[in-house]
Amino acid sequence: MKDPGHRHKAPIAFFAYNRPEHTRQALETLCKCDGALESELFIYCDGPKRAIDEKAVKQVREIVKSYNWCGAVQVVEHDVNLGLANSIIHGVTEIVNRYGRIIVLEDDLVLSPQFLNFMNDALDSYKDIQEVMHVSGYMFPVRGKLPETFFYRATSCWGWATWKRAWDKFEPDAIKLLAKFENAKQRWEFDIKGTMQYYEMLHEQTRNNTDAWAARWYASVFFNNGLCLHPGISLVNNIGHDGTGLHCGPTDVYKVEVSKERVSHFTEDIKESEQAIILMSDFYHSLNKTFFVRVFNKLKQVIG
Repeated sequence: MKDPGHRHKAPIAFFAYNRPEHTRQALETLCKCDGALESELFIYCDGPKRAIDEKAVKQVREIVKSYNWCGAVQVVEHDVNLGLANSIIHGVTEIVNRYGRIIVLEDDLVLSPQFLNFMNDALDSYKDIQEVMHVSGYMFPVRGKLPETFFYRATSCWGWATWKRAWDKFEPDAIKLLAKFENAKQRWEFDIKGTMQYYEMLHEQTRNNTDAWAARWYASVFFNNGLCLHPGISLVNNIGHDGTGLHCGPTDVYKVEVSKERVSHFTEDIKESEQAIILMSDFYHSLNKTFFVRVFNKLKQVIG
């Protein structure tokens, strides 16, 4: 692995829709990142899906154009509603085809001042290592200590980065991805040893029941035996779990305190961390347990 040294900053794609205050907070933390002034920012504003969304969509567009959040800013305003999945897929493809690499953000992510340093250092450090397909800025609040950086199979997409060589392997067709599963053991591994429901998420996408896209990217990485770099302490906090998000209800189980320290060590051990799998399996298992307790308590209230 080469020393990152001096290099150009990766372009940043920021996807926004109809949450003005979340957008403002996210952009305010982005502009305070070390390296923001040397970065080019592309802000994609999706069009309103319904008439009731028009006011908030307009407010978002006013906010994104109200300040020079990075060294250079381009705003792309869609007249029609592409939806989250199409907006991100089209935007990421456009940028990586032009620049060869990308950092991706959504409108509900609060960043560490060291976020851009981490992303750019990682993108340069692993640019020629084919197995490394994704860089995550977020790390879950697991119960246990992890290395400063490590590899894990799943693609956390709350602040992430990739290269064209990896994104070229993205398969957007969930039906084709489902056809690749050969047996229950493979599905079990894909679902982080049976503790998550990524396989079911792919099924949901074949039924057009969701506008999510991240499970398809994870599956694309999984079937290419790819690895995802993560920081041991998160550099991103998702503030969208307040009921305003498209795919999640209100919860604080993903809340983290972001690290303000610069990541200095990038692992040269190009394989998945066994400790990460153990801790992530435990984290998801605890979430499932909490969910069933809530359902049970609600049933008791209904039954009386």
